[in-house]
Amino acid sequence: MCIYHLAGHLIRRVNQISVATFLDSMQRAGIQLTPVQYSALATIQSVPGIDQATLAGRIAYDRATLGKVIDRLEQRALVERSVSPKDRRSKCLSLSPLGQQVLAQAQPLVESAQPKMMAGLTEGEQTQLLALLDKIAISGNKQSRAPLVQNAPQSD
Repeated sequence: MCIYHLAGHLIRRVNQISVATFLDSMQRAGIQLTPVQYSALATIQSVPGIDQATLAGRIAYDRATLGKVIDRLEQRALVERSVSPKDRRSKCLSLSPLGQQVLAQAQPLVESAQPKMMAGLTEGEQTQLLALLDKIAISGNKQSRAPLVQNAPQSD
């Protein structure tokens, strides 16, 4: 079978295109941000005080790798860590003022990049593709090395 017609190959290619489009948009604006860093910042903004383990579940990223991502965001003064009032072993995450500013600059770029990622599709096809991708992601979630845990309770 030709690899060009395999789902895994096509999904990987679409991911490459998606990441390249994202990074190009950020670079043009002078923003140093990766897709996972953006996801982390956006989620921290929507759930201030979220702990790192819960954040990992909410963005479907393994804890160890996400720890390194948070370390880099903290080093760049975009994220602040504080001791959880519920569990002193746990750290709560919040956006710094600079993190809020960077996220505010990045959000419209992310939104405007979405149509570029689906170039060549009609509006109806875009809607259908998103629905099908969501269906695949939901049905395969348990097989993922880092399953998505939507609306996960804080692990404190």
